[in-house]
Amino acid sequence: MTQQNQQTTLEKPIFWSIPSSALTPAELAEKSTVLKQRLADISERFSDVRFATSLAAEDMVITDAIAKTGAKIKLFTLATGRLHQETVDMVKTTEDHYGVSIEKVYPQDSDVQAFIDQYGMNGFYDGEEPKKACCGARKIKPLNAALLGADAWITGQRREQSTTRTELNLEELDDARGISKFNPLFDWSEADIWAYIKQENVPIHPLHLKGYPSIGCEPCTRQVKKGEDIRAGRWWWLQSDSKECGLHVNK
Repeated sequence: MTQQNQQTTLEKPIFWSIPSSALTPAELAEKSTVLKQRLADISERFSDVRFATSLAAEDMVITDAIAKTGAKIKLFTLATGRLHQETVDMVKTTEDHYGVSIEKVYPQDSDVQAFIDQYGMNGFYDGEEPKKACCGARKIKPLNAALLGADAWITGQRREQSTTRTELNLEELDDARGISKFNPLFDWSEADIWAYIKQENVPIHPLHLKGYPSIGCEPCTRQVKKGEDIRAGRWWWLQSDSKECGLHVNK
């Protein structure tokens, strides 16, 4: 190997890749059964349940379970206007694969323009405050609108994802919106998620194959190097405890 090739090899970053799982088929089957039962119980308890999907791995597992159980849960996604094209394309891929309908919830043009007027198109790079303002316009306000009339909603959050989620439970009160909130994957590991995806042939977001374990808006998400925290690629220019956009913060 030439010196130039050696240097290129050394400089080439090694990104996160889909993890392997030590789950036995029986253990995976049990987790799958529990997940489906949780979703069935939620849909029986509440009359209007909605699921916010980002089309990333955890949410695809939940989508798969909803489709296979026939649980009466409405699916929607936040079409922020700054998503990767791969995420936009995943909506149709998922709809075609499962025969479901995913509502696209868009931000209000006036809210987006107000952010741009104050901070600039990419002003979120300037700090925590403009980042919150952008997420507020493109994600939080649309989420609030999407959940109007619902009495429960579902997320793909897991305890293992970040330090802000270690106390996560299956059920909690979203007191900011006055409805129940469920995290049916709260006790799943990252390896569990991928074991399910492989076993059930769940469609995979293309960015997961390119080193993205966590996927958000295109300007605010990057690949994660091997060994880094799985949410290190989200808002990477901010301090480590700023890995939430506000969707999952109560009063």
